Amino acid sequence: MIKKNFLLCLSLLPLPLLAGDPYWQQGKDLREFEIEVYRSASCGCCKDWISHLQAHNFRVLDRVVEDVTPIKQQHAVPQQGYSCHTALINGKVIEGHVPAQAIKAALAQPEIRLLTVPGMVSGSPGMDSPGAPHQAFKVYSVDQQGQVEVYREYSDY
Repeated sequence: MIKKNFLLCLSLLPLPLLAGDPYWQQGKDLREFEIEVYRSASCGCCKDWISHLQAHNFRVLDRVVEDVTPIKQQHAVPQQGYSCHTALINGKVIEGHVPAQAIKAALAQPEIRLLTVPGMVSGSPGMDSPGAPHQAFKVYSVDQQGQVEVYREYSDY
């Protein structure tokens, strides 16, 4: 009976509280934005990244596509910056497991055209299942002239 009640209580919790590393809830604010995410139907980490965004008040337009590569090419994502999903928000391109907090900060910077976390880094939002190792990673920005810079670094989280 206790186990059944415990499971019932867990089922009443919002999904973002059950999934992912609490570190990624830091800096959460009430600002809301709409973001369009292109992903493969079979990708579980993309769904987890979408949950991360929703926990940060993003209204997600979830676009399941057969192949995300044409979207990346259309929006000039550098091939070395590729990851598993691509998102569009307010004229900016977001590639991969970029933390919601970094996206919101970049929205106030008109010179930034693209943010990317290349690959699929363990511990990053959407790749942060319980017990997942926390690998250091960088968020790169690309400006309107194509200049690439390190935008944020995450090493001790």
